[in-house]
Amino acid sequence: MTFDPIAVRLEAARSVVRDAAQLALSLRPAPGGPTGTLKGRQDYLTETDGAVEAFVSRRIQELFPEDGFQGEENGATRQGGFRWVVDPIDGTSNYARGRDRWCVSLGLLDGDEPVAGIIDAPALGEVFTAQKGKGAFLNGKPIKASPITNTQEAMIEMGWSARVAAETFNEKIAAIMALGAMPRSGGSGALALADVACGRSDGYLEIVIQLWDVAAALIILSEAGAAVSPFLQTGGLTGGATILAAAPGIAKALSAAVDVEI
Repeated sequence: MTFDPIAVRLEAARSVVRDAAQLALSLRPAPGGPTGTLKGRQDYLTETDGAVEAFVSRRIQELFPEDGFQGEENGATRQGGFRWVVDPIDGTSNYARGRDRWCVSLGLLDGDEPVAGIIDAPALGEVFTAQKGKGAFLNGKPIKASPITNTQEAMIEMGWSARVAAETFNEKIAAIMALGAMPRSGGSGALALADVACGRSDGYLEIVIQLWDVAAALIILSEAGAAVSPFLQTGGLTGGATILAAAPGIAKALSAAVDVEI
């Protein structure tokens, strides 16, 4: 049998992320709130973020000491041909209020190419996984992007960020609504992208998003057949960049409406 270093890593990482997600779930504050500190407007940081990132970093280093590692809280702490990129809590504003829509996201890059990813949302009981060339899955069952072709039937999510001018946000939302689509905003970029991958929604736009938010989702989207903007090629490897993901049947119309290449 041929040794597959990506498959080996993905299988090991599934248990790492599962344990990290359970750690986060055990530390989640009760509903109410919010609990945590503000890094910026509506940009929360909890003690769990640091604890989960440290946990994942340590476990990955024990398993694959030759691999690189990058996290939201501490940046790139190790270098290697394979690079793990973690968002310890994606959807922290939800997590800080005791809500359910948040996840642990861990992506694997081979050089600059996404090759595997895991998104574990323990409060929802959902785990998304994908490996390059092997398909995308939700709780072990194959997933595909929505077959929708009519934007008037579409549900489109857009992420909000204080880094984006209100005028820009309102302009893009208006463009989405002009297509006849239903706008949504759920507070977790990784889960929003996963929803596009499994057909729960038909598109997701965020004007400024970071690599750790999307590292796992990029391969999940690709393997599920979704259309995705060239995030990594437009600055996403080194800083904030725009991402647009869409069901292939409406990708062209949505791209034109919001003026983002896809």
